[in-house]
Amino acid sequence: EVQLVESGGGLVQAGGSLRLSCTASGFTFGRYAMGWFRQAPGKAREGVALIDNSNGETYYLASVKGRFTITTDNAENTVYLQMNSLRPEDTAVYYCAAEAPPHHALGYFAGQPTMRGDYWGRGTQVTVSS
Repeated sequence: EVQLVESGGGLVQAGGSLRLSCTASGFTFGRYAMGWFRQAPGKAREGVALIDNSNGETYYLASVKGRFTITTDNAENTVYLQMNSLRPEDTAVYYCAAEAPPHHALGYFAGQPTMRGDYWGRGTQVTVSS
């Protein structure tokens, strides 16, 4: 059974930092693309940061580039999202997603990082106060 379990969300003041974690099980982690998406109330879900675990290539939403970093630990089957210099507009539920190879859908579409989300976590809330 495939599982993606997120953790690390919470309440932080603007300018602060959080690190989200997503631990995966049930598939060969090193061959998958992994990603973080977010959805704020009343808004569409958007891709935040993606990583092709097979070659390390990363993709970022323009508004988070330079502030957020996506990394993976293949030994722990975990993908991280380090979020620095947080802003109130980063407030959202953050979801972890995984895409099986081949990664034809991985890249940018209309300026947003995109992937075929074959599996999804349940999400973790991030709230940034001003």
